Amino acid sequence: MNLNEPEGLTIGQVARRAGFGIETVRFYERNGLIDEPPRRPSGYRQYPESVISRLRFIKRAKELGFSLREIKELLALRVEPTTTCSDIRERAEAKVTDIEGKIQSLQRMKEVLMELTMSCTGMGPVSECPIVEALEREER
Repeated sequence: MNLNEPEGLTIGQVARRAGFGIETVRFYERNGLIDEPPRRPSGYRQYPESVISRLRFIKRAKELGFSLREIKELLALRVEPTTTCSDIRERAEAKVTDIEGKIQSLQRMKEVLMELTMSCTGMGPVSECPIVEALEREER
């Protein structure tokens, strides 16, 4: 190891430890979710250890349905000194409402598809299939 170069993690080390691919780390960097790290004299990026917890935060927020824009807002709120738990809670409640709307929409789609599926005997030519006919029908 070169003693003139400060300690830091390579993008590969960061990606492995955070459970991402290298391109995902670069994507988050390009989109402002993580800071661009300084470069070593050799030209390699030198990530601080703290970027791993930030990437894990991003990953978990994505798993909970937050968009990249929303995650960026959460990350900004996280470091804003005037932010309270109430501010974060509001964002989480809005996400719950959004998810509930999506669930209702998916339930409606499921019900319509189940009705269409039950109306089809599975026999005969495609030209007489009630599912195809319903999909071709103009909305009234």
